[in-house]
Amino acid sequence: MPDSGASRAQQEHEHIPTSNECATRGAPATATPTAVGTAGLTATNTAAGIPAASITTTPGIPATSTTTARRVGLLVTLVLGGLTALPPLSMDMYLPALPEVTDALHAPAATVQLTLTACLTGMALGQLVVGPMSDRWGRRTPLLLGMVVYVIATAICAVAPTAELLIGFRLLQGLAGAAGIVISRAVVRDLYDGDEMARFFSTLMLISGVAPVVAPVIGGQVLQFTDWRGIFVVLTFIGVLLTLVVRKWLHETLPTEQRHTGGVGDALRTMRGLLADRVFTGYMIAGSLAFAALFAYVSASPFVVQEIYGASPQTFSLLFGINSIGLIAVGQINGKLLVGRVSLDKALGVGLAVICAAAIALLLMTSGVFGEVGLLPVAVGLFVLMSAMGLAMPNTNTQALMRTRHAAGSASALLGTTQFLIGAIASPLVGIAGEQTAVPMAVVQVVCALSAAACFLLLCRPWRNTPSVREPLTK
Repeated sequence: MPDSGASRAQQEHEHIPTSNECATRGAPATATPTAVGTAGLTATNTAAGIPAASITTTPGIPATSTTTARRVGLLVTLVLGGLTALPPLSMDMYLPALPEVTDALHAPAATVQLTLTACLTGMALGQLVVGPMSDRWGRRTPLLLGMVVYVIATAICAVAPTAELLIGFRLLQGLAGAAGIVISRAVVRDLYDGDEMARFFSTLMLISGVAPVVAPVIGGQVLQFTDWRGIFVVLTFIGVLLTLVVRKWLHETLPTEQRHTGGVGDALRTMRGLLADRVFTGYMIAGSLAFAALFAYVSASPFVVQEIYGASPQTFSLLFGINSIGLIAVGQINGKLLVGRVSLDKALGVGLAVICAAAIALLLMTSGVFGEVGLLPVAVGLFVLMSAMGLAMPNTNTQALMRTRHAAGSASALLGTTQFLIGAIASPLVGIAGEQTAVPMAVVQVVCALSAAACFLLLCRPWRNTPSVREPLTK
């Protein structure tokens, strides 16, 4: 029988305690279908818009019921894909304009890069707030509130007269945009479990991965007709459209009886219980460090490709799009071919090994060990590094979230907060030596990649097939 990759996480899953665990255990379990429209759909699917009466668990399920379920499943997939695509849209459409913003606002490159750091920091801290909110009040209300604030903040960014004001509202934009990130992961946890959750995350990577492909291209084209402010106008329009789609099509997925009733103290105790779990923390930190290696590329590549190697904004957009296609393709290989045949830990280990190898190769090339290299070898190294993220990111998220059912919002918040905080730290470091060398980018990537592999091996201990069962924490 193929190794599903979920067995170890499911064996250990039972004890990620929350402060209201006893009450939760008395409530009906969250539906964890193997696919939308198949056996196992319960109250969660009713909340998601699938009438319970139309779903059967017998082999002779009516065609109309299957069709309805599939349509709703596709709709939820598209909506969640849009929410997960919003952060890369917010970051990557803006990348080709970084040199122009530096000139227009008369600010140094390091200051302009802080606009990326501010947005990333906001996304990190916002998730820490919105995640517990979604566990208490449901997924829908905090999401809509966050989307409205995102639209307002983005519109103000479009008219910001100074770099300092732009940094401030990029921070607010990130705080509000965090709602889409954390709640989309929590909704996936509400609806799926095991290998199906890994497959769904890979599907989301396909949808949200289109955003990094088209975002720099759109940004580069917008710059042909207007300045960098026009990019924020486009983002404002996208935010309004996505808010309307969420309001109409994304229904509540967390039943009332499964919501937490405690306050701030309850949320903090829940997060403490999550962090006390060594394996959950290992996956969280390993995924966050891998994300930091990716974000080192995201924040440094406009200057590396355009300033150091003399490429145009359109060439940069093309290379960025190709790298994103590699990430999407490997993510789909993970979801369609590997999940269910190869353990998630094995796929994750291979991904981290390839990221380490690519980062080391980039450091050797940019530091002159192979002499003076052109753009092509560096672009190949970046392509390999980006593509391997398609194995690392969905599998770390899946393995971590499979260890918690009753606090998906808080767990998703911790995952996202750690990712974005570590990424925010990595962002300014890549420009510490100025705009004329790519060595800092490569150094940050090597350190993050090797640290991610070390956390995976030391904390997750993937070679152990049956880890010891951890006792539940007391209140």
